Amino acid sequence: QVQLVESGGGLVQPGGSLRLSCAASGFSFINYAMSWYRQAPGKERELVANITIVGDSANYADSVKGRFTISRDNAKNTMYLEMNNLKPEDTAVYYCNARYTSTWGSHVHEYWAQGIQVTVSS
Repeated sequence: QVQLVESGGGLVQPGGSLRLSCAASGFSFINYAMSWYRQAPGKERELVANITIVGDSANYADSVKGRFTISRDNAKNTMYLEMNNLKPEDTAVYYCNARYTSTWGSHVHEYWAQGIQVTVSS
């Protein structure tokens, strides 16, 4: 069974840090690019960060660049999001995403985690 299991969320104070983890199983993790999305109440889901299959390149939303770091450990089938200097506007449900893209981008298949709450409040 395909699973993406998130952990590490919770309540933190502004300026604090959290590390989210996404543990993958049931599919070939090494063939999937990984991403973190988030969705705040009343807002659309937005891309926070993504990382290539081998982890050699990453991109970030402007709102988190310099504060968040995405990484992956292919040996552990796990992807991470290190979040530093958290702000109240970072409060959202965070979703782990795995994406497979075929040759020439002709086919894309995705898996989604259930989402994990991150709340930044004093």
